[in-house]
Amino acid sequence: MTAEPRSRPVQVQGGVVIGGGAPLALIGGPCAIEDERHALMMAERLRRVTGDAKVPFIYKSSYDKANRSSVHSYRGPGLKEGLRILGRVKEATGLPVLSDVHDVSEVGPAAEVLDVLQVPAFLCRQTDLLLACGGTRKPVNVKKGQFLAPRDMGNVVEKIRSTGNEDILLTERGASFGYNNLVVDFRGLPIMRGFGCPVVFDATHSVQLPGGAGDRSGGERQYVQALARAAVAVGVDALFMEIHEDPDRTMPDGRPRSDGPNMLRLDDLPRLLEEIGSIVSGLAGVSRPANVSKRGGPAR
Repeated sequence: MTAEPRSRPVQVQGGVVIGGGAPLALIGGPCAIEDERHALMMAERLRRVTGDAKVPFIYKSSYDKANRSSVHSYRGPGLKEGLRILGRVKEATGLPVLSDVHDVSEVGPAAEVLDVLQVPAFLCRQTDLLLACGGTRKPVNVKKGQFLAPRDMGNVVEKIRSTGNEDILLTERGASFGYNNLVVDFRGLPIMRGFGCPVVFDATHSVQLPGGAGDRSGGERQYVQALARAAVAVGVDALFMEIHEDPDRTMPDGRPRSDGPNMLRLDDLPRLLEEIGSIVSGLAGVSRPANVSKRGGPAR
């Protein structure tokens, strides 16, 4: 049995390294930015929790959730105000920040603030968007589309690498399983790592029920911790989790909060990080299975 090869490390501004044998990192924060006060509060609380657990941390929150189910759903403050707030988070906490980009026109302004550009799952094959993100030379996190096989992400990686940018993260966030449901195929984690990129597991969107509540998505928050623990046991370089102090609270105008049903409660994070730390410690020094080929079988 040979050791599983390590991914190429990705250096993120602020001292966070993902992959290449670096400590397991966390990317997390509220689904969508609500306002400056809330963003600063959440970032500071998450900074303290992850600092106590000695987990490298990147703050995530979206300035625009452009793919909401309903035209009436809360999307966020928009590009200009959202980037201003994320800039304040960086200034106040020293944390690196990540957010989604949806269009080539957003990439330039976003790259001036963000430390990691994220391509949403629904847009992961959009060539112009991938090339624009790669051209910034910033790290790019690409969510694997719910409609793609893990090996298909090789084409995504090739597009970004064609710009000369090697700082690529690939995120598993579940695959469509019939209507309004997702399932996680954990084989995808070593398959995607086989492209030489650090692999991230999104434990909160993996329990989402897309469109399951009619005019919005549902979710099964009770399974977030179990899937996160399983992914760490399989082998990942970082976890991605949307986190909120009260995910069931509605917005001030009465609208449901974005992705509330699948966000992790902030109070549940310390215990989960402790459990994950135990898994990582238990795996230390244990040989990993043989490498996996891009076709999904054992390498020969």
